[in-house]
Amino acid sequence: MDFIFMLTRNDRTVEDAMDHLAVAQRLGIAHIGFKDVGLPFDRLRELSDAIRGSGATSYLEVVSLDRASEIASARAGATIGVDVLLGGTHPADVLPILAGTGIRYYPFPGQVTGHPSVLHGPAEDIIASARALADLEGVHGLDLLAWRYDSEVEALIAGVCGAVRKPVIVAGSIDRPGRIAAAARAGAAGFTIGTAALDGAFAPLGSAAGNPDPGDGAGLETQLRAILAAMRARAPVR
Repeated sequence: MDFIFMLTRNDRTVEDAMDHLAVAQRLGIAHIGFKDVGLPFDRLRELSDAIRGSGATSYLEVVSLDRASEIASARAGATIGVDVLLGGTHPADVLPILAGTGIRYYPFPGQVTGHPSVLHGPAEDIIASARALADLEGVHGLDLLAWRYDSEVEALIAGVCGAVRKPVIVAGSIDRPGRIAAAARAGAAGFTIGTAALDGAFAPLGSAAGNPDPGDGAGLETQLRAILAAMRARAPVR
C-alpha cells in the first residue's frame, strides 16, 4: 500500500505545511498531499512544487462543499500541476477540466457532506456509486472516506475494492495500526493520514488499540516512523 501523508488538520491545509513537508522529505515519504482549503492559491502552488521537486507524488484533495467551489479547486489543481486529484463529488464537471492534463483523478464514492467530510448512505448505495464512478473514462481510482462512515467499515472497504478494478485509497480518521491493517486486508491500494500525525495522536505499534494517547510518541518524525512501521508490519506484500 501507499501511505499518503496529508499536510492537513481537520480537512484544511495547515499554515506551517512547509515545515512538516521537510520532515516527511527527510524520511523519504514518496506520497504527500494537501487540501484545497486552508492556504491561498500561491502557497498551494509553492507547496506542490516543493513536493514534486523532491521526487514525491503530489496530491490535492478536494473537500469543497459546493459545485462551484469544486470546479474552482479542480481548475486550481490543473494550474498548479498536481499529480493526483483526490475527492470531490462532481465528476461530470471535473473530468473536462482534467482532460489532457495527465492528472490522475480519484473522486469520492457515496454521499459526502460536511466539513470535515462525512460519508453517508447504505453500503450497497456506496458500492453502486463506486462502480458507476470507476466506469467513467478519466477516473483512475476512488477516494473512500471509510472511517468517516458509521457502520461496518472494513466490510465497506472490501465491498468497494471487490466491486471495482481500479485502486481505492482509504481516507479520513486513520489513527492507529489496526485501521491500516484493516485497509490492507480489505484490499485498499493506499491510505491517507494527516490530523493524527500532526496532533501526535497516531497509536504506535504496541500501544493500546483504539486508545491513542496524544502524548505517546509526540513529534512528527516519531509519528511518521510509527505509521511507516505499521504499514510494513501489517500490510500484505502486493
